[in-house]
Amino acid sequence: MFEGIDFLNKQMFWVFLAIPLALLWYVLKHKKQTAEFKISSIKGFKVGNSWLPKLKHLLIVLRLCALALLILALARPQTVDVSTKTKTTRGIDIVMAIDVSASMLAKDLKPNRLEALKTVAAEFIQGRPNDRIGLVEYAGESYTKTPITSDKAIVLRSLRDIKYNTIIEGGTAIGMGLATSVNRLKDSKAKSKIIILLTDGVNNSGFIDPNTASELAVEYGIKTYTIGLGTNGMALSPIALIQNGTGFQYGRSQVKIDEDLLKNIAEVTGGQYFRATDNKKLKEIYKEIDKLEKTDVEEFKFYNYEEKFRPLVLFAGLLLLIELLLRFTIFRSFV
Repeated sequence: MFEGIDFLNKQMFWVFLAIPLALLWYVLKHKKQTAEFKISSIKGFKVGNSWLPKLKHLLIVLRLCALALLILALARPQTVDVSTKTKTTRGIDIVMAIDVSASMLAKDLKPNRLEALKTVAAEFIQGRPNDRIGLVEYAGESYTKTPITSDKAIVLRSLRDIKYNTIIEGGTAIGMGLATSVNRLKDSKAKSKIIILLTDGVNNSGFIDPNTASELAVEYGIKTYTIGLGTNGMALSPIALIQNGTGFQYGRSQVKIDEDLLKNIAEVTGGQYFRATDNKKLKEIYKEIDKLEKTDVEEFKFYNYEEKFRPLVLFAGLLLLIELLLRFTIFRSFV
């Protein structure tokens, strides 16, 4: 009955305690309110079966109902219509630079490094509704998979399509991946420009030095978070192609990540370096980056209050009017 209704003066509900007290007073006193005439016998009188005396208690019922309605009215029932308007600042532009070299197929993360990354990166993208995101792939060379866009469906579809292929030259060109990411962000007007660069190896390809790419990032005010992906020690990694070319032969090989380089890139550009040794740690890293880079969202709420006490007062007045009419007409001989 009162769903969606709030009461401004809830303390008025204490007045409801007066209703059982009034009812108790009526039960104790109503006999004394009627004149009594005592005779020894009523044999000489005609006895009627009028129903009016039995209904005279209706008067107190009407009065107590009116009192209850007035108490509810004094409690100030009202409904609130809340409308919200959200204002988002210019937000953050993010480029995710992803290593797609053969070593990303290593199985120290489940099912492999690349698929583990894609799962976590998809959750990260879905959690950034107000930001623009782009994708860069790199191995021995680099290229833009998806320019920065606010259309998350496009970014997620492109992310799902990322896989190891032999079209890109083999190797790990960290400098090239970083430089391509900088190129996508250099003309951005966003309040903050971020690169998340992930690799599982050392810079051994490309014609752009990672330090030079870092200087470019600094020049354009682009912060870089670097992630070294891979367990400590040995990992089950691709070591050779199967003769028919349908897949890789796997063997245990040493995990080599140039952590000094990744730390330097992060430090120079104002970002942070992280090491992901398993699926859980990788997920925690992206959550940490998500916390570090927040888009300011300003929310305005407009409240429209509608008072609901008037119908209660009118109904209470109607009940009192009915009670008075009954008291001085039909029940006049009994009250």
